[in-house]
Amino acid sequence: MNRRRFLQTTAASTLGFPAILRSASPNSMLQVASIGVARMGGRTMQSVATHEKVKIVSICDVDAAHLAQAAKLFPDASQHKDWREMLAKLGDKYDAVTVGTPDHSHAGPCVTALRAKKHVYLQKPMAPTLHECRVITEEAKKAGVVTQLGNQGRSSIEARMTVQIIQSGAIGKVKEVIMWENKPLSWWPKNTELRPQADVLPEGLDWDLWCGVRNPVPYLKDTYHPQNWRAWFDFGCGEMGDMGCHHFDATFDALKLTTPTRARLTHGGSSGALWGEKRIVELDFPGSEYTAENTLRITWNDGGMEPDMTKVKMPKVLTKFPQSGTFWVGTEGSIFKPYGQRPFVLPEDSFPAEKYPKGLKGQDHYHDWVDAILTGKKSCADFSHGGPLTESVLVGTITDRFPGQWLEFDRETCQITNHEAANKLVKRAYRDGWKVEGLG
Repeated sequence: MNRRRFLQTTAASTLGFPAILRSASPNSMLQVASIGVARMGGRTMQSVATHEKVKIVSICDVDAAHLAQAAKLFPDASQHKDWREMLAKLGDKYDAVTVGTPDHSHAGPCVTALRAKKHVYLQKPMAPTLHECRVITEEAKKAGVVTQLGNQGRSSIEARMTVQIIQSGAIGKVKEVIMWENKPLSWWPKNTELRPQADVLPEGLDWDLWCGVRNPVPYLKDTYHPQNWRAWFDFGCGEMGDMGCHHFDATFDALKLTTPTRARLTHGGSSGALWGEKRIVELDFPGSEYTAENTLRITWNDGGMEPDMTKVKMPKVLTKFPQSGTFWVGTEGSIFKPYGQRPFVLPEDSFPAEKYPKGLKGQDHYHDWVDAILTGKKSCADFSHGGPLTESVLVGTITDRFPGQWLEFDRETCQITNHEAANKLVKRAYRDGWKVEGLG
């Protein structure tokens, strides 16, 4: 039996049945398999493992060096380099999966695990295409398992405080939201020349497995792996895809937004193998009970593109404009929030310190997922929230290819309705050997 047939046969025999949820017993350990065990994937794995009820039973990575480092932390865990083989072989040996691979490799293992009734923690963005996000969200709903998107800032005190302030009406109804993310692109490739001749592979790296669902490209040093993939159109989502889910989350939550009806790139753009290094994107959302009008505009700035400073006001206590942040414009005031810091309600005199929400406790985003599994509750970043959130960001990223053009998005059909070329980016094909039913 060849390898592909083995995987198909084994998957059919083991993944078609509900998982044995050892977590059903208060005294049992949650058995977790981790796919992608370096950098954010490794941080996710290790953070989940700090929960006293978690045992990491399997680790998977295409890079033997990454796998060896993880094995030092979890020597009893089985080791794998191909997630397809790992999930097919393990059957009922695990209850939950963490996925921390490059963006292009998110959907396959996630959907496979969900269809096997496994709980899933998935790093953001959920996936690089709108179609994959929609499938993941729908499969999670059908599976009835506990899911969590890795937008950890959602669990912070400052983010939850911001949501409370906005919904309290402290700045009235929200008229507009302006976001900026201008930190240096530490992951931009040192090499951007796509030479046809491959460089020598690092020892232990399975390059074909790394390419995964995408058509293989030559391995080039300092280009894709280990952390430069985010800059490439085939493998990542650029800066907006990287940070958008973090920045959009508080607004999405506070204003009860759905997905945007349209989006337009006003500055920047790209057409080749790389994403643009800078952009300004306008997105129009349907309004809600918390917005001043029946539509709301969010403007995203990155790559050194500063926000419109005629609209943004800084609190007096800050002496330096932050690299990253959000500004909410309300009918009766505004909120200035540096990324990762507390919100400032403006004008400051109208909202003294005693008016800010009190009693908010710290929340561990990783443990929240585990606790939700153990108690049968819903996690704070369930895919029913994370799916539409990621889709909103991805509608914005697609504009990178079509500067100056409004792209109209139909949420019900998950289609770009007014632009044939843009609509072709909603769904992208998987190569042979990597197809998962309903994906690619």
